[in-house]
Amino acid sequence: MLNNKHSKLLIIGSGPAGYTASIYGARANLKPLLITGLEQGGQLIKTNTIENWPGDKKKITGQNLMDRMRKHAEKFNTNIIFDFIKSTNFAKKPFILIGEKNIYTCDSLIIATGATAKYLEIPSEKFYKGKGISTCAVCDGFIYKNKKVAVIGGGNNAIEETLYLSNIAEEVHLIHRNEKFKAEKILIDRLKKKIKSKKIFIYTNYIVKEINGNKEIVTNINIENVINKNYIKNILVDGIFIAIGYKPNTNIFDGQLKLKNGFIKVKNEEFNKTQTNISGIFAAGDVMDRVYRQAITSAATGCMAALDAERYLENIF
Repeated sequence: MLNNKHSKLLIIGSGPAGYTASIYGARANLKPLLITGLEQGGQLIKTNTIENWPGDKKKITGQNLMDRMRKHAEKFNTNIIFDFIKSTNFAKKPFILIGEKNIYTCDSLIIATGATAKYLEIPSEKFYKGKGISTCAVCDGFIYKNKKVAVIGGGNNAIEETLYLSNIAEEVHLIHRNEKFKAEKILIDRLKKKIKSKKIFIYTNYIVKEINGNKEIVTNINIENVINKNYIKNILVDGIFIAIGYKPNTNIFDGQLKLKNGFIKVKNEEFNKTQTNISGIFAAGDVMDRVYRQAITSAATGCMAALDAERYLENIF
């Protein structure tokens, strides 16, 4: 039988938004309870190098940054529970959230559940998941030392994965469906320098048509030119890293909270920027931000959500 835990302020998600919200909530004496989700630290723990976190002029890892945020939250006595929310009921107050370990009720809620990596959604991809397909070079790159790999995507994440893997793999084949990359210019400049080493090979205006293997592991891929669909290349690879973006983790809120393209809609009012369509429920980070999606902007909205929640609780108690 699940135990019931009640809190004034409940936060779900343990990325920059969640931890920042908990720090501000704790300092406001709201005694927040934070539910980590299955991936404590969020998607940032998969980032090998962070160079744009203000105050850290040296390179840091995502894991290091999230460990520091967790310790900061713990310093102010945030109650952190490793659990995963499976369903919610926002029809009445207090709000009810059902986890794998406990039932949680709360007077106010901050949703900071982040986003999950997207996949190509082609049949052969589903067959070879776990058999040579990954969404995290930092996690799985070591498996492909001196082997050939492909990276799919054209944003910051794809370029970062490519640069990281170029120090491990024999060859890295970067495949992007458009002519131009969306990544920051500094990353593209680094990519151009690395191309000279003849370890990185670029295919623009191409998509992955088929992932092939020996039924046990990936061995090669077919890529199709988006302009001339009759032009198909075959590339020998031992592994594939998919870096085509993320989708917000909002499935359990569908039908209760207003969503737009899967992202939680917030009011964005002058003094209540992070409130959802339900009074007392706020959203922060990548779960509500489809534009900026940076660690620093996630942390900022976590701060805003905590301040909005504090103002809300002051008015009801």
